[in-house]
Amino acid sequence: MKILALAFSLSLLLHQQCFLVQTEAWDGFIRTRGFHFMLNGSPYYANGFNAYWLMYVASDPSQRPKVSAAFREASSHGLTVARTWAFSDGGYRPLQYSPGSYNEQMFKGLDFVIAEARRYGIKLVLSLANNYENFGGKKQYVNWARSKGQYLTSDDDFFRNPVVKGFYKNHIRTVLNRYNTFTRVLYKNDPTIMAWELMNEPRCTSDPSGRTIQAWIMEMASHVKSIDRNHLLEAGLEGFYGQTTPQRKSLNPGFDIGTDFIANNRITGIDFATVHSYPDQWLTSANDQSQLSFLNNWLSFHIQDAQYLIRKPLLITEFGKSWKDPGFSPYLRDLLFNTVYYKVYSSAKRGGAAAGSLFWQLLSEGMDSFRDGYDIVLSQSPSTANLIAQQSHKLYQIRKIFGRMRNIDRWKRARAARRAQWSGRNKYKPIGN
Repeated sequence: MKILALAFSLSLLLHQQCFLVQTEAWDGFIRTRGFHFMLNGSPYYANGFNAYWLMYVASDPSQRPKVSAAFREASSHGLTVARTWAFSDGGYRPLQYSPGSYNEQMFKGLDFVIAEARRYGIKLVLSLANNYENFGGKKQYVNWARSKGQYLTSDDDFFRNPVVKGFYKNHIRTVLNRYNTFTRVLYKNDPTIMAWELMNEPRCTSDPSGRTIQAWIMEMASHVKSIDRNHLLEAGLEGFYGQTTPQRKSLNPGFDIGTDFIANNRITGIDFATVHSYPDQWLTSANDQSQLSFLNNWLSFHIQDAQYLIRKPLLITEFGKSWKDPGFSPYLRDLLFNTVYYKVYSSAKRGGAAAGSLFWQLLSEGMDSFRDGYDIVLSQSPSTANLIAQQSHKLYQIRKIFGRMRNIDRWKRARAARRAQWSGRNKYKPIGN
């Protein structure tokens, strides 16, 4: 009965929002129409995960079975999108030794990740830089510029200095034009990649007005689109509100980091909005119930604003709860996952802007050195794994119903066209012989 009710509501939605009357390229690339993702002509919803470590681990051929195992486990639970790093700047086992100088072994690791994702039917969101020092980050770019004689006083000069921006633009160009040694497809031409991400959690605390980050996103979005028009692009934002909507700033968890959820995501080259949520990090003194209440409001307002103010899809690209928290239990983590999944599903079934969510983070068995508290090994977390699989099934059902309705509409239009054709022929049929 629930499926029938859902099908009826979606059929109304399909015709109200004109999903069926426009043609789409059936090339496997995810695109946007209004505030929805589209894949091969049908609305697309993502249930996925983060695994920042994929390239790093895959750069060692002996460790690649862990990458394959992660994709296999994810696929068996219906997960369809993975977010991971396409950067590692300086330091130990880098992708980029120095500006423009690349580690081929690390790049082959990323090649393998993309090839395995394709094999298991998983799309990728690839992040191009880090706000933090892990894997180099903006600090490494600034230090590289200093070594070239630039006088820079802050890591935030990453967003302002022309030399630093030139280094970063070159990295974008190199990654997007990479020839995959496994698939023999350029990254920019590979539909396995869902989207590029400019930076993981960009922050510019030296300019709380938001002007610096706004200008940087505009410049870099234009640069990406000048190279690659196939793929979607997002900025990597956590979702903090800024000067555009001062009435929303009270929702922020006490941070003023120079980003603006509304203004940044309205930029033409940005195809969809993102939001992160870590109530246990952001509200450390609050109890679990207060943290869940915050999460519920945080997601509700962002879904609403993505739909009515930004008019683009919203993807929740990071969320989780740490087992290192005092009083942690799998039940409390499941409550948080349930909250996120319910907000996504309830929006999706109404045709809203919430297009999916990616939990942080998935590990394979035997990866204890990568455990950060938020890690989930599906085979070792049965209750959470069950929730994940249920959400995948629910979103699949919505997509399946959209697909059926689209096929019915195509059949009706084809039948109408045939009738019109025959009517036209009979209209001019000669009388007599």
